Amino acid sequence: MDTQSLPGLRETTGPLSQQYITAQTPMGGNLLPSGMGATFKVWAPAARRVDLLWDYSRSEQDGSWQPRRRGSLVAGEGGLWTGYVPRLTHGDRYLFYVVGPEGGTEGLKRDPYARDLSDEPPWPDSQCLLYNPASFPWHDQDWKPPAYHQLCIYQLHLGTWYIPQGRHHGTFLDVIERLPYLKSLNINAIQPLPVVEFPTDFSLGYNGVDYFSPETDYGVSADDPSLAERLQRINALLASVNPALRPYDIENIQGTANQFRMLVDMCHVFRLAVILDVVYNHAGGDFSDRGIYFFDRRPYGDFNDSLYFTDKGWAGGLVFAYWKNEVRQFLIDNAVYFLTECHCDGFRYDEVSVIRNEGGEHGWKFCQHVTDTCHYLKPEAIHIAEHWPVEQAVVSPTRQGGAGFDAILNDGLRDALRWVIAQASGGADAFVDMHSLAVQMASPVLRDGWRAVQQVENHDLVMTGRRPRIAALADAGNHRSWYARSRSRVAMGVVATAVGIAHLFMGQEILEDKPWSDNPDSPDRIWWDGLEQDRAMRDFLRFTRELLAVRQSLPALQATGLNIYHTHDHNRVLAMHRWVEGQGQDVVVVISLNETTWQAYQIGFPRRGYWSEVFNSDAYDHWPNPQVAGNQGGLSAQSRPMHGLETSAAIVIPANSILIFRWQP
Repeated sequence: MDTQSLPGLRETTGPLSQQYITAQTPMGGNLLPSGMGATFKVWAPAARRVDLLWDYSRSEQDGSWQPRRRGSLVAGEGGLWTGYVPRLTHGDRYLFYVVGPEGGTEGLKRDPYARDLSDEPPWPDSQCLLYNPASFPWHDQDWKPPAYHQLCIYQLHLGTWYIPQGRHHGTFLDVIERLPYLKSLNINAIQPLPVVEFPTDFSLGYNGVDYFSPETDYGVSADDPSLAERLQRINALLASVNPALRPYDIENIQGTANQFRMLVDMCHVFRLAVILDVVYNHAGGDFSDRGIYFFDRRPYGDFNDSLYFTDKGWAGGLVFAYWKNEVRQFLIDNAVYFLTECHCDGFRYDEVSVIRNEGGEHGWKFCQHVTDTCHYLKPEAIHIAEHWPVEQAVVSPTRQGGAGFDAILNDGLRDALRWVIAQASGGADAFVDMHSLAVQMASPVLRDGWRAVQQVENHDLVMTGRRPRIAALADAGNHRSWYARSRSRVAMGVVATAVGIAHLFMGQEILEDKPWSDNPDSPDRIWWDGLEQDRAMRDFLRFTRELLAVRQSLPALQATGLNIYHTHDHNRVLAMHRWVEGQGQDVVVVISLNETTWQAYQIGFPRRGYWSEVFNSDAYDHWPNPQVAGNQGGLSAQSRPMHGLETSAAIVIPANSILIFRWQP
């Protein structure tokens, strides 16, 4: 179908103006300041013609959106096509019409750099929407994210984390309205699963297709009657933190791109970082004919001719063609966009091992380029790699030949911790390999232990049909038994006190025992009503909040100083000394997976004097636990040296517990 025959088209011009087009013109459709219109730039090296369609109006006959104007972009060097259109403004719709080479196809294409897509019509028939970055009123001018080693991350899936009554799935606005809850957990960062546009009705998000556009299903339509009321509630939240902050206007909450920015902005108001999950190893599954798949309309055939991709498949999609400078730059531009224009605080990079294995030297070079670029532009943003196996080279600086990531997901402690919890569930006489846990507490593969992201649950592990939640692993027969509750507290305590960045998965904080699903219709959803109906869930939430508060208040638990000085498999006890290098601030952590309380367990302490018992997990069972076992708030270490330490003391170690002691000078 030639653009001449498009219904509703009333004006066809020749080549578009090249006014304001320079070598620095950014890719995609971009508004110029002061209402000067918009520039357009797109990469389509094999195309014979690229047209711009704009000035969309709604048909009175069928309600469809139709362009009324068409103009041709001008071909330049390197397969780039450019043009300028005056008087275009924020929210205006546009699409490209690409005519491929001989033997290829022709038809509509979305802008690979589009910041927003229409929700009417929905994807894949969406039009691109021009977006004015200056139109959003940010409130985070004084925001600074936590230092890398201080991070405590909460991973959530936007579509299923919290679904209000009467809604089919969760949205950006739903997360905003629950920010007081997230803040109360004493985390300091959220990590949403991928938020970019995906083609299916529901998804984990790893099949993204429009990399600069937030998923329209996570937005609330501008004609939704609840939008004005939700704006009032969000403004009330804003004022509850700082009454001096200017409220949002109705225009600021309209459109998916605005709602995504509002989530980031409000997280910063609540002093929470936003770490995006980005997928730079592959894209798609169902790309749709209007997407970046075969963007320049070459003949369908070899996937290596699909412009952005290779013939290598991964997770139902295609691996990016890292050997092309333009593809690497597209992905780097995407990262820069989220860091700068969207104010995000870093990334969790999905399966960097795929980039490395399938992309070879070009994939490794891309990793170095994206981390170097982002570190230069926003040095406080963190870059977390998922790479299997865990390797030091991934987090080594690029100047040393490394990939330049700041941290890496760690499976060593994760697997060891799940293993000892499973062993303990075998009963009082089962062998529990505390030594294997001890070995992994400092992530021995890494030179800097704080770079390990420590977790015991995540979206991959506990998805429906995979591995059990900790409560189910701890007691397969009764997920609410004392055994399940107490062992789950130990697992959470290990994550919070090990060397590294602590990471929780949604629902873990309330002892959720069901697996999770990305399908909002699935029964495998977080049982929020349990906080009203299940005492075990309420008690576990209190435990989580206070444990993480202790972690944040003790610098030693965020540092790298570690000496595991006592490990006893038969007794199922592990003790470690944590401190800040050069400062002290000593902490002792004692972990037990024994089903019996130790009444006078002699254990070493690194300093003589009084040690305050600042945390005792046993107190949270049927809070306040009327039969709590502990050390009456603290103890004096004055006995003989022991375990290679200066002194020792006889302590009470509750069954299946974690204790934290702080030295009081």
